[in-house]
Amino acid sequence: MFENPRISSVGLSGVLVSFAADMQERANLAALAFRAAIDAQDWPDVIETASTLVSTFVAVDLTTTPYENIRVRLQDLLTTQDWEDAPLPQGRKLWTLPMCFEGSHAPQLGEAAHAAGLSEREAARDLQNARTRVITIGYAPGQPYLDAVWNIPRQSELTPHVPAGALVIAIRQFVLFTAAMPTGWRQVGQTAFRPFDPDRASPVVLAPGDEVRFAPITADELSSLQDGDSLGGAAWETLL
Repeated sequence: MFENPRISSVGLSGVLVSFAADMQERANLAALAFRAAIDAQDWPDVIETASTLVSTFVAVDLTTTPYENIRVRLQDLLTTQDWEDAPLPQGRKLWTLPMCFEGSHAPQLGEAAHAAGLSEREAARDLQNARTRVITIGYAPGQPYLDAVWNIPRQSELTPHVPAGALVIAIRQFVLFTAAMPTGWRQVGQTAFRPFDPDRASPVVLAPGDEVRFAPITADELSSLQDGDSLGGAAWETLL
C-alpha cells in the first residue's frame, strides 16, 4: 500500500496528489484510479481533473475554495482503499493501430534493437506482439505516452525532424507524435493515425488507461491510409 501520498497546492489553480517521485507502474495505475474516484464524487467546486505519470491533478479555484477544505476531502478519499490495487477506470478502450515498421518509416529500428540487445527481426516481432497502455497525455495536445517493450536510453543527439504519426521509443516509453518535431528518441514505426485532430468532434482520441496494439502494414498500405481520414484505419473495442 502507498504510504503518505503527497498532497500539495499548485499555485491557486488546484491541488496535486502524487503517489511517487518518479515513474513507477503502480503509481501510474493509482493516479488513474484515484482520478476516476474523484470524478465519481462530483464535487461542485472541482473544475476538472487530469492524471500525469504518477500524480492526479485536481483543478480547483483556491481563491474561493480553501486549500485545507479540498486537502481534507482528498485525504479522506485516499484512506478508502489501497490505491496500489485499485482497478483501472471503466470505459477504457483497446485500440488497434495500423503501423508500418519498414524502411524509412522505421529508420532507427536497428539502433533501438541493438540498444535492447535484440536482432532487428526480434525487435520487429516484439513491437508487432506488443499490447501497451496509455500512461499519460502530454507535451503536445492529445499526445500519448505509452509503456514500452524495452528500456533503452535516449540518443546522444537530436533527430531534427520526425513526422506526425511517428512511433518513438526511449526509457521504457513509447510516444506517438501528434505533430512533426525534433526528438532525442528513436523512431521505430509510422502510422496514419492522428491522436489529435482539432476538426474532430472529440479532438483527443486516446485516454490514459486505454490500451493499444499495433497491426503491421506495408509502406504502400501506410501511404493509402494517409490519404484517408485522421483515424488512419484504427479500430477500437471497449474493455470489460
